[in-house]
This record gives sequence, structure tokens and C-alpha cells, in this order.
Amino acid sequence: MGIPFGWFFVGYSDELAVGEVKPLHYFGRDLVLFRNEAGAPGLLDAYCPHLGAHLGHGGTVDGESIRCPFHAWAFKPDGFCSDIPYAKAFPPIAKREPIARPYPIREANGVVWTWYHPLGSAPQYGVIVHDEFTQPGWAKPRRFDWRFASNPQEIAENGVDVAHFEFVHKMDAVPEGTTSYDGHIRHSHAAGERAVKLPDGTTKVIPSSVTTIQNGAGQKFTQLTGVVTLSLMVLATPVEADAVELRFCFTHPEVEPDSFEARAIDAAIANTCGQTGVAGDIPIWHHKIHRKRPLLCDGDGPILRFRRYFEQFYADADTPGSVAAA
Repeated sequence: MGIPFGWFFVGYSDELAVGEVKPLHYFGRDLVLFRNEAGAPGLLDAYCPHLGAHLGHGGTVDGESIRCPFHAWAFKPDGFCSDIPYAKAFPPIAKREPIARPYPIREANGVVWTWYHPLGSAPQYGVIVHDEFTQPGWAKPRRFDWRFASNPQEIAENGVDVAHFEFVHKMDAVPEGTTSYDGHIRHSHAAGERAVKLPDGTTKVIPSSVTTIQNGAGQKFTQLTGVVTLSLMVLATPVEADAVELRFCFTHPEVEPDSFEARAIDAAIANTCGQTGVAGDIPIWHHKIHRKRPLLCDGDGPILRFRRYFEQFYADADTPGSVAAA
């Protein structure tokens, strides 16, 4: 499969301090992430356009720029060269355009997002803001991460593959709900009831729901309601065409420690990350292949409709291809 384009996680905001420089590898490319002294993050191609030194290994922040460890050329987050300490005159190209390839950056939801497009096209849509990950009254986010052989499309497709819930996650009932598509955004909502045993030994039937918003290939948000409210960001960033880093970031309204609600939140997070959740899926994703034209049957869920939606996030011929004839 190819690498889709869109907004993707490249770091958590609170893990990138002013003056910090980090070498990264995503989208099949070596990159450097830094936060300048003005507090602005920048993401550039890792190799200096001068003589090829890796800016992420020995590069330092100086004012609004990152300096190359080899000859101290300096580059701002927009890729323009801001200083060549020993040059009497800038090369003409360095005056008129960015020479260190920059990637568009946004900070929202406690995440540093970058826009990746293989052809360098400008962002076609924005990052959706979910304030609960940064505002008072919500718990400090809990973060989990995995790396394995897969692709953001395979991970996202899991949500519409309703038949696997019984066999992989041992769920008694197949989730049902409604799904809508609006350009690059996919909405889904499922509601029902759950019987919950309370601390006093009684059982209470509580309304529950799962609501998901997918914003392109790299940003997915799910909110679960029931005994408690739990918000989850699913962050899948391509490392290579056949490798991905997956992160789950949870938050919830603040509750008393050791309360019934706190234990319910712990259980919900454990279920989502454990065998009844993503831990059951990862071994399958890691070893499976992508069937461009799958053999499907009734009961599989709207897999082809989802694939038609996801096709828009590939820019070149290296895509899964049309499934209209499948």
C-alpha cells in the first residue's frame, strides 16, 4: 500500500521543549523536529541543503532557527535560510524560497501535527480541535503507543469491519449504528444500553454510545459515554509504506481517585488497549496483506464504501486502487 496524505501526529506538545531538537523518521523520510526560542515548532527534511549534514544530530536552536552542526547555516520553521555566518552574500535561491524543505505544522489537542503530501501540496483541510485534551476539568491524558507493519487505512478500516468483533474481540453483539461521509470527514454513531453492576450490588441499565469523527487519514477521535465519559484520539502515523506507529491518547472528566468512576475508567482503558481492543488486532494487522479486491459476503459491513472514502487520500499511482469492481 502507499502512504496516504493528511495531518499526522509527529509529537506531543509537552514533549517538545523550547530549544529541543529531535530526529524523526516518518513517511519514508528522515526529518528533524524542533521548537525555536519563540516557541514555534518546525519540521524540516533532516539533511542540510548545503552539504547534507543531519540537522537532528548535533543541530541546535538559535533564536527562531535551527543551526546545522556542520557549517552553522540556520533555518527557520518555514524552511528559509536565516543566516550563513561566514558568507558575504546569500546564494540567490536562498533569498527567494525555502531551501530546507518545510512541512506545515499545527498544534492542537496537545499534539504537534504535520501535513504530509508526497507532492508537497498545501493543506487541503484543517485539524479538528478537541478542547478536552487541554482544558481544565479534564484529566491528564494517558498515552499508549505501538509500532508494527501496517498502514493507516488498514487500522481505520477496522471500525467498519463489523464481523471481526465477535471473532477477534469476543463480543457477543456486533456494533450497530449510523455512518455518514462528508468529503474528507467520516462520522459514525452507535447507541444502546448496558447493564452495569453498581458498588451496592444492584444492577442498573445505563444508556451508552460510541461516536467517532475521522478527519482524513491521520486524525481520528472517539468518545465513549456510559458509566463514564472517555475521549480517545487514535493517532496513526506512517513510518514507511509498510510500517506504522499507532498511539492512543485518552482523557476524561476529572473524577475522585479510587472512586467507582475512576475504576470504571481504568477498566474501559484496559479493555480498549487489551485483547478485547487493539491488542487483539495488532498481530493480525502486522501479518496480514492488503487485498485490493477482497472477496466479501453479507455481514462483513460497509468495507467497500469505506475504501471509496479513503481512496481520496492517495496522491499518486502507488495506491490500493479502485475497488468499484470488487
